[in-house]
Amino acid sequence: MTQSPPATPDVPGFPDLADMTWPPPPYRPPVAPVTDEHGVRRFDGITYATTPGYRPRLLDVALPAGEGPFPAVVWIHGGGWLDGDRRYPPPTVPAELLHGSVLAAGLALVSIDYRHSLEAPFPAQLHDVKAAIRYVRAYAGALDIDAERIGVWGESAGGHLAALAGVVGPGTAGAQALEGTQGIGSGETAVRAVVDWYGVSDLVALADHPMPPMPSEVEFPDPYEALLGGTEAERPALARAASPVTYAEGPGHPPFLLVHGTQDGLVPYSQSEALAAALERAGGEVTLRPVDGADHIFLGSPDIVRIVGESVEFLARHL
Repeated sequence: MTQSPPATPDVPGFPDLADMTWPPPPYRPPVAPVTDEHGVRRFDGITYATTPGYRPRLLDVALPAGEGPFPAVVWIHGGGWLDGDRRYPPPTVPAELLHGSVLAAGLALVSIDYRHSLEAPFPAQLHDVKAAIRYVRAYAGALDIDAERIGVWGESAGGHLAALAGVVGPGTAGAQALEGTQGIGSGETAVRAVVDWYGVSDLVALADHPMPPMPSEVEFPDPYEALLGGTEAERPALARAASPVTYAEGPGHPPFLLVHGTQDGLVPYSQSEALAAALERAGGEVTLRPVDGADHIFLGSPDIVRIVGESVEFLARHL
């Protein structure tokens, strides 16, 4: 005897069993935002992509008070592709400063997680960034975002991924392998502006750069080997594919702002110089801003507020 499916309980928020499918879709639509006392609307913990065997990739959206749709900035955290969290900027930059500056400029802030390199090597990280951009565009109406005005901003590993998001597009050689099919599997991923704080631009050139010493009690894999799944010598083609300079001399890139400490011992300042030179050779609009005497994450700089303000102003001007 065939049994009918159980009736959906009459409970607010309970899913309609008749509409459920298996397997579930590789992303979830946004739920209603929460509005704080300042009129800022927040969508927290949206699942923009899932892959069996990996943690779900999440993003948060914060909207300034007022009526949209708003231009959006996708924030990509650092951490050597091995670590990091969408909710936290580097320790030298208070979250209240970064987030508040973006919202005060009338921009929406989209903070994303991505797979770390020991979960999956490159290009998984770029696939996730592209998936997040596709998601924001697909749900722009529900998120009150202007789908035509999206920029990216990242620091360190996130700066590298932001640069790649700016230079890799449908016309890029090998675009299908770089765009990926995570989450919403197809759609436009172009961005209108890029801010790259001290990101890597050429992994091949970094092969011989010594890593700064780590405390003996810290077990931290070589970030470049973890990203590639091997050394640059073992995977030279992948190292080139993961390097923004590989694509920088192509046409039609968005404006770039590169900000980098001149005494960066982890990612040399020359990395941003190389990317700026390649973009300039292609006729692109690029501003290279040295932070004199600063180490990685702008350690040693007294100008954090100015650096954040200039970055936000750049994004607001181009979005």
